[in-house]
Formats: sequence, C-alpha cells, structure tokens
Amino acid sequence: MMSIGLGHYVMKCQQMAHTCLAFGLLVAGSVASFATLAQTPQLKLTQVSPNTYYAEGLFALGTPLNQNFISNAGVVLAPEGVVVIDALGSPALAQRLIEEINIITQKPITHVIVTHYHADHVYGLQAFRDVGAIIIAQEQGKVYLTSDTARLRLEVSREELAPWINEQTRLQAADQWISTDQTVMLSGWPFELMKVGPAHTPDDLAVYVPKEDILFAGDLMFQGRIPFVGNADSAGWISSLNRLIKLAPGAAVPGHGPLSIDPSKDLQFTRDYLQFLRDNMYEPARNLDDFDEAYKAVDWSPYASYPLFRAANRMNAYNVFLSIQSE
Repeated sequence: MMSIGLGHYVMKCQQMAHTCLAFGLLVAGSVASFATLAQTPQLKLTQVSPNTYYAEGLFALGTPLNQNFISNAGVVLAPEGVVVIDALGSPALAQRLIEEINIITQKPITHVIVTHYHADHVYGLQAFRDVGAIIIAQEQGKVYLTSDTARLRLEVSREELAPWINEQTRLQAADQWISTDQTVMLSGWPFELMKVGPAHTPDDLAVYVPKEDILFAGDLMFQGRIPFVGNADSAGWISSLNRLIKLAPGAAVPGHGPLSIDPSKDLQFTRDYLQFLRDNMYEPARNLDDFDEAYKAVDWSPYASYPLFRAANRMNAYNVFLSIQSE
C-alpha cells in the first residue's frame, strides 16, 4: 500500500508550527477496502497490579490500518468505579477499550484523566463522555483546544485517518481543569495529579495511584524507544523527569511502550536522551551554526539502535536546536 498526502501533510504541519510526525507518514485509505481497514491489531487489557490494567499501543505511526492505536491507556478499578488514564487515538479505539473494561468489571467508568492533549491520547474522549465519565485535564489544555493547531490537526486527521477520524470526531474539553499539584478522591481512592508541564507539552499531567504504587507518566516517558520531542520544552521536561525519578514508584505506565517495572532506570533513559540532545545542540544553537553540520558532527551511536530513531531523531535534534535559540 502506497502512502499519500505527505507533501500536503507536511505543509499543514508547517502551518501549525507544531510537529506532526507522531502521526505522520500515513498510508492511503483510498486503495484499501473497509474490510481490510477493520483488520486492526488486538486491543487487550494487561493486568499490572491487583486493580490496575493498561492497553499498550503499537510501536508505529498512526494509520488507517491501526486506527491510530499508537499510545497507551490505563485502567484503575477503584472501589466505587473505574478511572481511565488517556482515551486512545480514535473513538473506535475508545469504544473497544470500554468493551474490554466491561468484560473485567461491572463498575461504571466514572472518570478519565488526560495526561496531555495530543491527538493519539484524546480523540477517543467523546466515547467516554457518552458513557457519563467526568474528564480531568491540566488547565493549559484549554489553550490548545482553542488553537489553530488543534483545528488544523483534526482537519488533517479527518483526511488521513478516515474512516476512524471523521466529521463526527470532536475535540472534547475537560470537566475539571487542574492548575496545581493536588490529590483528588476519585471513586473512593486518592489519585495524585502532578502538574509536570510545560515539558513534552504545556499541559502535561502525571498521575500516581498510591494504593497501587503505579505511576502513569504520559508522554514524559517513552519506554524502549526514541521519544518524539516535537516543540517540547526540553529543559522543563528534564526537570519534570528528575521529579518523577525521585518519586520512585513501584511500576510505571508510559505514554508509549511497555510497562516499566524499573521506573527510575527507564525514566532516566528518556531524561538522558533529552540531555544528550541539549548537550550536543546547545553550542551550535547559541553560535547560530548550521544545523546540518552540527547534526553530522554528533556520534548518535548510543541511540541509533532504538526503535523510531530514524523516524524521529533528526527532527528531535532540530526542534531542540530551535528551542535553545529561543530560550
């Protein structure tokens, strides 16, 4: 199957001034039958503690073939109901997640906590709103929701991720906006909500569940792969990762990749990669050197073998290069 719309996609991304690589390079829906599109990867809930599960997305870019199933979602069975962390990348995926939850419990889904307003984590929110869940997010998400970036990204997604993202897909605002760190009681359990952005995004929110000793790190943590930096605040991201490392949870669910049973080590991997980018791009950026020459001068071998290195690393370095110039 050939890919389509790449030039159009890149142009849109440039208009948005926001990295769209995380769901770019999309394959053509026009040459595949709907039946083929329906043959999506399995979505299953994996139990990671007595009352906590997660669904793990693919090490891939979002396409019609995978319904944009490229991110993780968490599920916590609290005493009075189910709390979900992130809503996946399309309403169809979210509906499949709801069905899986209904298999393991008859408790109602009471809340969804958004770790950040990126498309692959929030396009499923409307399915949870339809079953009555209360949505909680960090307050900077309001800025994104009303931005041209959000509007244009949804337009591109409707074109390139059809039929899973279509005219009925909408951006769903939160019911409760978090402005500071706080512990909230949800369905009978405390959830520690940590305002860790601006980092990967301005509206990052990490979630720690003390009863299960589980951290949901969102996209501050990419497990076993190169992260997508986008237009992140790399210095703020590093600072927030240091904070999460000190938390020392028993396990962590990242925004992408498998469960971490050694969170301090795995959080440190993302932190060290970001620091490597900053260390190697700092002087060239400050000196206004040519980026291509600066990039060629770096020995990337410590990270070259990791998944998505070729897809993401050069853009990551360029985005850090630009962000350092604006600091």
